Amino acid sequence: MSVLRKVLLGATLLTLIAAALAIALLWQADRWLDEPLGDGGEIVVEPGATLAGVSSELAARGQLDWPEIWLAYGRFTGDAGRIKAGEYRIDAVESPRSLLAKLVAGDVIRYSVTLIEGWNLRQILAALHGAPKLAQSIASVGQISQTLNLSEAHAEGLFYPDTYSYQLGDSDADVLRLAHAALQRHLDEAWRMRSPDLPLSDPYELLTLASIVEKESSAAADRPLIAGVFANRLRRDMRLQTDPTVIYGLGAEFDGNLTRRHLRAPSPYNTYLNKGLPPTPIAASSKAALVASARPEPSDYLYFVARGDGTSQFSATLAEHNAAVRRFQLGQGAGS
Repeated sequence: MSVLRKVLLGATLLTLIAAALAIALLWQADRWLDEPLGDGGEIVVEPGATLAGVSSELAARGQLDWPEIWLAYGRFTGDAGRIKAGEYRIDAVESPRSLLAKLVAGDVIRYSVTLIEGWNLRQILAALHGAPKLAQSIASVGQISQTLNLSEAHAEGLFYPDTYSYQLGDSDADVLRLAHAALQRHLDEAWRMRSPDLPLSDPYELLTLASIVEKESSAAADRPLIAGVFANRLRRDMRLQTDPTVIYGLGAEFDGNLTRRHLRAPSPYNTYLNKGLPPTPIAASSKAALVASARPEPSDYLYFVARGDGTSQFSATLAEHNAAVRRFQLGQGAGS
């Protein structure tokens, strides 16, 4: 065999060996990309972060054995430049390939906070301040309207009670913007479907009435009747005489016991003294309260009183109402 042939054969063998090794390494790398990382946890990808920086952090934490392969794979697929900022959960079964896909998709950790129907702004803000990982930008109720640039100076009632999702980096103001937008949608819908003879002049008055209905009863069947009582009173220029508005006007002064002294105390929210609706809503209104207030159930009722089981007794005359008060609330204070 000539020297040249020996050289060519040797070169061929070396090439084949190198190719086999490369194929083996590629196969091993591809297999590794689908193997579980093993350790769970979270990682925060800051705005402007690179995949190289993320791979270095994971390697330093002992969660990524071959950061160079992960980075090379990301560059080969083009995903290295498409990762999104946010907080991510790394599951124990997460693989390098699925983790990169998660970063590209922006599949961040989501949190949630629930705003309850009937809550006032103090309660809503307290819930937001207690929500995990939610940035705080509003220190007090008085700052809400200005921070969110609302048309109403007083923001009470302007947020729809529901469960809202958020992620790391979002703030209390962001959640309130979502809740306000939701409220506007539900309020506009209720206003469009209102009864033709509804004694209200605009959607804000509807929202105010709905907040009272919300606080007066949690019984779904009673809400349209309660709204009907208030609509009848408004048509007759009668005072609404509803306890929740008085309680709202008392604020922190209210200790849970509504007295006759409270009912005689001057306040814009004292509907025992003032005719018409109070100046603002008094709580967050549910869709059910909005619909009931937009389409009250027609009746001759002008009064109602709580039965003590969550429902109400309705009356058309004062004599009937007084009898109902004696029956259901004897010794329990004033009724509506």
